[in-house]
Amino acid sequence: MPTPRKGYFTKAGVKVPGTTTIIGRFKDAGALIQWAWNRGKYFPDEPLYQTRDEAANIGTAAHAMVEASIRGTDPQLAIADFVLDDKGRTKAESAHKAYMTWASMSHLEVVDQEMLLVSEQYEFGGTPDAIGRVNGELCLVDWKTSNGVYLDFLLQLAAYKHLWEENHPDMPLTGGFHLCKFSKDHGDFAHHYYDELDDAWEMFKALRLAYAYDAKLKNRV
Repeated sequence: MPTPRKGYFTKAGVKVPGTTTIIGRFKDAGALIQWAWNRGKYFPDEPLYQTRDEAANIGTAAHAMVEASIRGTDPQLAIADFVLDDKGRTKAESAHKAYMTWASMSHLEVVDQEMLLVSEQYEFGGTPDAIGRVNGELCLVDWKTSNGVYLDFLLQLAAYKHLWEENHPDMPLTGGFHLCKFSKDHGDFAHHYYDELDDAWEMFKALRLAYAYDAKLKNRV
């Protein structure tokens, strides 16, 4: 879920950075650089970002269809205003179908979705995709439209767990993390489960501290 347009604020009205903003500041750009190099080498006559933007639109459409299914509304209506060609629409529908298959097989029960949460303790915000229940235990559920699984995803999941548990101390996430990945090129489905992400949480806290120092140092250069 993207950062809200107005951003995240503490109870005192102080604006704080979002989870993805913090992670993105120190993100490894190697994969993006390699992608751009391949685009230039193998598709020199095509606009550099055309394929990337088309894939992002397909991913956003698939995400919207998943949200609609959880709410009990028509997934097709959810993407009625998306600019997609027939191939792109088929890919989005394929990704959505893959999610529905996994949700049925796992007997997933969505408890809450896309909650805007803020950590007063660490001063950051985030909007997890969903909190669910699998096998009777509360868990974090997140879906990505991506051709790979990246470190960023684990950092984000760990941060979201803290956000939820700080705001809902009586509802700890004892069921781990379910990362549902849909291939943006083919609509293939992959499920990744993590029982704990303690190291990822420690790393995210370090990045949060670095982000604060980064903001201060920028005022000195």
